[in-house]
Amino acid sequence: MSVKVNLYPWLSQAAGGQKAIDVTGNTIGECLNKIDAEHPGVKERLLNKEGNIKSYVLILLNGENAYPEELSKPVKDGDEISILLFADGG
Repeated sequence: MSVKVNLYPWLSQAAGGQKAIDVTGNTIGECLNKIDAEHPGVKERLLNKEGNIKSYVLILLNGENAYPEELSKPVKDGDEISILLFADGG
């Protein structure tokens, strides 16, 4: 089973400059663990001290918001995960 994870610039830097990584896993959390195993520090940018997705990170599964079950949301072969950073300001 292969899931494509799109990494935008703020996260791709931690993954050796890769813009997308194909991984296997049954949930979004498992896919992120696989990426972090190859590129330590990726999860550090995504998770707070309690192990939850940081408030300014948006995870999409096939273009739809995965909130509130981001890490436990099931994935299947061919799915696409996108990890975005909320912009704030005014």
